[in-house]
Amino acid sequence: MNDRIVSHSQSQQSALSTNKVLRNTYALLSMTLITSAIAAFIAIAVGIGPMMSLGMTLGALAIVFFVLPRTMNSSAGIVWTFVFTGLLGASLGPTLTYYLSLSSGPGIVMQALATTGMVFLGLSAYAITSKKDFSFMGGFLVAGVIALLVAMVANIFLQIPALSLAISTIAVLIFSAFILYDTSNIINGGETNYIRATVSLYLNIFNIFVHMLSILGFMNDD
Repeated sequence: MNDRIVSHSQSQQSALSTNKVLRNTYALLSMTLITSAIAAFIAIAVGIGPMMSLGMTLGALAIVFFVLPRTMNSSAGIVWTFVFTGLLGASLGPTLTYYLSLSSGPGIVMQALATTGMVFLGLSAYAITSKKDFSFMGGFLVAGVIALLVAMVANIFLQIPALSLAISTIAVLIFSAFILYDTSNIINGGETNYIRATVSLYLNIFNIFVHMLSILGFMNDD
């Protein structure tokens, strides 16, 4: 009887801990997305160039690989998460400026935003309500990202429009699957750090949005 009580108590504590990580993740994710949007708006208004955009992207990557792993368990991690998402948001300045300058550009940007939002909300809701374990996809997704990077580097030299469309389409599918994988990790207790979870989900959303811009631009002959 005592074993059952202890087991039930531990199960309740685990559920409460998981719910707390999930709430904190979505709260921080919402704030970082707003920060990223503001940074992108400022970058458009200022008119940053491609080189500055590249520098911001490299700075964001440096934070992910060298700074956040050391600060994720402290309040400094939250600060660096906002710096990271702000840099990535601002790095979109030249891209968004280009699309907004097209005749159908504002529509493309809004469609990309709406589609990205629906994909994230839909897949997150499915992962949360179904409580399925998608951890088995981890190896396939990592292999997919590596293959995607190789194809992207190759297309820098090949400049094949059809390959660009294929790359963006596959990227949307891969990062959509990552939403299921990352959300499942939180739900099933595999991810207990909400800062790391936030960064993972943010990168999924960021990549889906960027590649949706490319797909919609291609479909609109832009």
